[in-house]
Amino acid sequence: MPKARVFFTSMRCSLGDSLLMKLQRLLKAGGFEEIDFRKKFAAIKIHFGEPGNLAFLRPNFARTVAQRIVQLKGHPFLTDCGTLYVGRRTDALSHLDAAYENGYGPYAAGCHIIIGDGLKGADELNVPVRGGVYVKSAKIGRAIMDADVVVSLNHFKGHEVTGFGGAIKNVGMGSGSRAGKMAMHNDSKPQVSRKPCVGCGECRKFCAQDAITIADGKATIDHDKCVGCGRCLASCPQHAIANSWSSGPERVSLKMTEYALAVLDGRPNYHINIVNQVSPYCDCHSESDAAVIPDIGIFCGPDIVAVDRASIDAVNRAMPLTGTLGEEAKVGNGKDVFTSIHPTTDWRSQLDHAEKIGLGIQDYELVTVK
Repeated sequence: MPKARVFFTSMRCSLGDSLLMKLQRLLKAGGFEEIDFRKKFAAIKIHFGEPGNLAFLRPNFARTVAQRIVQLKGHPFLTDCGTLYVGRRTDALSHLDAAYENGYGPYAAGCHIIIGDGLKGADELNVPVRGGVYVKSAKIGRAIMDADVVVSLNHFKGHEVTGFGGAIKNVGMGSGSRAGKMAMHNDSKPQVSRKPCVGCGECRKFCAQDAITIADGKATIDHDKCVGCGRCLASCPQHAIANSWSSGPERVSLKMTEYALAVLDGRPNYHINIVNQVSPYCDCHSESDAAVIPDIGIFCGPDIVAVDRASIDAVNRAMPLTGTLGEEAKVGNGKDVFTSIHPTTDWRSQLDHAEKIGLGIQDYELVTVK
């Protein structure tokens, strides 16, 4: 089997040349224009960022991609689906407010915004998963399934449940309706270690399911209510919460991968990973820790697995930045950066399973574009 081609440009820009101009050249060299966009609705799947978080992608990247689709006679729109956790993106109206606050107005972004699963997160389609092992039918936001072409524009970063968040996570988890996200998460239920817990209640603030109680100075999670969204893991300042079972995070990753297959199967698709401000946690948080490695560049191509693999390989070749969580996790201990930061996760599981079910391949050839 031939290697997948992944196209790359660095963050370096000479005088008179901009990163957005480099992105345009990258898309042209990377086969983006070979997709037939003419009179087609093109969903640009993106994460708008939770207000307060400053690691999310600038809308300038989205505008560059949207404008190129318009030039190719297509009809682009930015899209994401509602969240499970407490925050500013649980319904379409608050989600739009959050997007606008973070600069994603239709004029700045170059196209309209449609929340994929509707006003209350229930506008979904049950999509069969070809060869699904863990998911037979995926609950996907209707607007995303109505699109003719899917383009993912992704901020590559760490993640406390899946190890890293790239193209597969943005498409798989991000395209799931609220019920779909619950179905993906419900095998991963965290538990509280009572000794380090101080009963501060921070975890409770972020639980949308009212599953956490504080009694006798300690937190307790009701697994009958918990949907396993993972927000409490990262919100605990004492690091007193972890996944109950080692297979929990892996199962989330495997389901997420099969959701990505449901979204992309049978439709033209293309994937762009922006590897900058590589924060240790998801952009779903209303805060962002310092980037753990230096900015690297942009990876893109039609193979979602190869694009994610090239991105994670580049991250793991980089040295952690001084004074960051990457350095604190002692990456030099023989583990890669994200496994060191999130030791209960294994990012390899999503890539291995994606290759197994035919979503793409990990063996790639990197083509550098100046």
